[in-house]
Formats: sequence, C-alpha cells, structure tokens
Amino acid sequence: MIASLPMYDRVETRAANDRLWQAVHTHLGYGPDHLTRGGDVWDHWQSPDLILSQTCGYPYRARLHGHVALVGTPVLDLPDCPPGQYYSVFVVRADDPRETPGAFATARFAYNEALSQSGWAAPQTYAAAHGFSFSAPTQSGAHRASARAVAENRADIAALDALSWQMMARYDRFAASLRVLARTPPTPALPYITALGRDPAPLFDALKAGLRGLSEADRTTLGIRDLTRIEPEAYLAQPNPAPPPPN
Repeated sequence: MIASLPMYDRVETRAANDRLWQAVHTHLGYGPDHLTRGGDVWDHWQSPDLILSQTCGYPYRARLHGHVALVGTPVLDLPDCPPGQYYSVFVVRADDPRETPGAFATARFAYNEALSQSGWAAPQTYAAAHGFSFSAPTQSGAHRASARAVAENRADIAALDALSWQMMARYDRFAASLRVLARTPPTPALPYITALGRDPAPLFDALKAGLRGLSEADRTTLGIRDLTRIEPEAYLAQPNPAPPPPN
C-alpha cells in the first residue's frame, strides 16, 4: 500500500507530514505505517495500491481524471484566498525595477514543469488575459529551483505555488533577494487522491480529523488549516494552455 504527501514535503516539513499521516492512519484504521518517499510520483498516483496522495490540479485534469478518485482539497493558510483555493505568485529579483508581469514578456521565465498548474498553466492563463505571453520559458524541474534561478540571475521571473513560496520565504536564504510582483487569480488547490474504486469518504473523514488533530505548530508548518470538497468539474473547467517549446 502507498501513502505519499509529496507536494510540500521538504526537510523542514517532513516531521509534520509524518505526524499528519500517523493521525490519518489512526483514524482510518489501515494503510502503510509510513509515508512513501522517493521514486516517481506518477507511479504513486497511478498505482492500484494507492491509499492517499496529493497531486496538482493540472495533472489531475490532463491525465489522472477517470483513473483516480478525488478525496478532498486542502484549505490552505493563504491571505485573501477562498477556502479550497490557491494561487501563484510571480517573483522577481528585489532590485529589478519592472513593475508588471507584462514587462517580463520577453524575459527569461522559469517554470517547474509543463504539467504544473501554478508554475505553467496559471501564469500562461494570466498572461493571455493581459494580452501577452512569456516568450522565453526555461524549465527548472521544481518551484524551489525556479526561485533560485531568479535569485542567481539565471532567470528573470518565475511563477510559484503560493504555499511553496511561503515555505521558501521562511526557510531559504536566497528568497530574501526576491520580491512578489503579482499573483494569479485563485484556482482549486492541490487535491488529495486515492486509487480508483477505493471509497474516498472514509479517507476524507480520516484526513479531516487528522488535520484538525494536529498541533497548531504543525498546521502552521504545513500551511494547511482544514479540508473541504471541490467537485471534479471545478478542476476540469480550468484552461489548458499550449505546452512550452522544448528547452
């Protein structure tokens, strides 16, 4: 059996994620003793042995819908954001004088991967709505790598999952050289999933109870306040931008 929480799992959050899974396991009454770490997340997400994992909205609508069951959506600790939603932040170097994302249309745009809602889909949708496109994208492989590329002048702008950015601002020294330029409109947050055919209702109840039973310190560390339900149609309604050109 597989349980994984890969999307916001870093050294500083690992112990809190472990405690969250142990609480879920206790309420659920079954599942692996420990979270699965490492390996290919697509193998986790598509395994018939999947008990619980977290994916991104774009992979869900592009490849996983119809092959997994939605469990629930986290209520993230983000300012001015509806429950169950999140957004991307555009970050640039603090000393860069440009004041709008459109001013970076031809600049080096770092994104984590092409199937990322916050790193690729949301910023491309934002750009289209404002009459421009990011014409010089470069793939970094991770939100943290995108932010570091901007800080180290290997890119000029990046779009980051807002919660990932909160964690970078808290833990990564390079984040001090960056500033938030703008943010995208909210979209449904990263959903929890289970294998298709598994009843998601007990998992929702166990995850909600597990989150509510965490210490305030652990909820703050993870940036999660609660759990809610968002229907698949809300994820599927988000636009799919054209993929980036090969690097």
